[in-house]
Amino acid sequence: MAGQSDPHLSVFSPPEVEFLAEDETVEIIPKFSLGSLHMICGDFGPFRPNIASEVPLWLAVALKERGKCDIRAPDWMSVDKLMQILEAERESPREFQPLPFHYIEISKLLFKHAHDNVQDIYMVRSLIEDIRDVRFHKVETGLQTISGRTHAVKPTYYSATGEIR
Repeated sequence: MAGQSDPHLSVFSPPEVEFLAEDETVEIIPKFSLGSLHMICGDFGPFRPNIASEVPLWLAVALKERGKCDIRAPDWMSVDKLMQILEAERESPREFQPLPFHYIEISKLLFKHAHDNVQDIYMVRSLIEDIRDVRFHKVETGLQTISGRTHAVKPTYYSATGEIR
């Protein structure tokens, strides 16, 4: 991957990729009442206590930091779902399993800002790291098999790269 060993070769830095991931939507459980928010990127709300609402991750994090909501971890972040994905990733040497393009960045932001809303957080973090490792291995192996006659490669369910800390 360009930029993995030399950050000057990358098109986007890890913080820039994380910034892009913040536009992904997540579900929140508000602890407040408010009509709709009219933003440049769209309308969100109305917000009612204990009634789920979808908002961009950046807004969810801002509200969570102020104690205004809880963030629901996406369905794909459950231990059961991640175990299924990891098993399928290991069984299929060339195909990637469906995950959000920014699954690394989304999980990193939720681990940092909504750790109390992620069930089995240590297991979830470990499974995501394992999936990432398997995917990197697939990419490395796949790149080694490309011959001089290969003109194009079209990966499916590929994702942005990032780090989990």
